[in-house]
Amino acid sequence: MVRALTSASGLFTAGADDALALRTLPTFFGVLELLLRAGVTTVAEAAFQDRLWRPGLQPLGEVAELRVLHCVVDASTAWTRIQQRWESNPLRRAHTDLQDPTDHPLRHTNFARVALDAPFLEVDTTDGYQPPLPEIVSFVDSSK
Repeated sequence: MVRALTSASGLFTAGADDALALRTLPTFFGVLELLLRAGVTTVAEAAFQDRLWRPGLQPLGEVAELRVLHCVVDASTAWTRIQQRWESNPLRRAHTDLQDPTDHPLRHTNFARVALDAPFLEVDTTDGYQPPLPEIVSFVDSSK
């Protein structure tokens, strides 16, 4: 969502207090609510921490069967991926995740995953998917 808004807005400097960044969350959750109320099965993906996710997702539990997938890797792998994405895609620069590498391990360790009263599955993406993709699909597909 941040990248889409960034693309449409032209000049942009990433930052937690940027006006564009502050518009992102209500827009993101507004779009989710619109899709869910229309009966559209929806996957919402972002690396938001609990303080950002929970307030927007909890009300959606009234119109959807929420499921939470939390992807994990070690701090070093995460940092390598952040750098690769930052360098290969200019729109990734809308995110503030490429900061001082000395801070990264602590920020990675202190990431507060979303805490909802909903089914939860942790997926290790270090090398493929663990658990394997068919198990993940089974978890998110409540019709199975």
